[in-house]
Amino acid sequence: MISKKTVEALINERIAELASGLFVVELTISSNNVIHVELDKNPGNVSVMDCMSVSRNVEHNLDREEEDFELHVSSAGLDKPLRVLAQYEKNIGRGVKVVFHNGKKLEGTLIAASANEITLETTRQEKPEGKKKKETIVEQHVLQLEEVKETKIIITFK
Repeated sequence: MISKKTVEALINERIAELASGLFVVELTISSNNVIHVELDKNPGNVSVMDCMSVSRNVEHNLDREEEDFELHVSSAGLDKPLRVLAQYEKNIGRGVKVVFHNGKKLEGTLIAASANEITLETTRQEKPEGKKKKETIVEQHVLQLEEVKETKIIITFK
């Protein structure tokens, strides 16, 4: 079986050469040597050339005569949840939907992220007692990542 450390080293070698903000979101190697690599980039988006470059570095440095393998390199899709700190940091300022392990949900703007927690800002309209006009209430919620099941970007078309 192909070593995950070997593949990771080859990926990181190319990422360092490119020096463009690429990072690995996920790397899996199945028991029958199917390698899946998901990349993201901060700032910007992953290009086809980024994927090709990483793919070629891995493919040219692993010996198919020794062990046959299948390689898939792609960008982390917008439809998938955020999985690593670098993705949270990249998406600060964007709208996200957080689902907790207990099933509760919270939507807001991601305003901060660290290794253990994220901070969301939510806004709502509320009519104070005795007044005719609604007021905008802005709240910040500090969420522990251990309580979060998934965080997805809210896709908007403006």
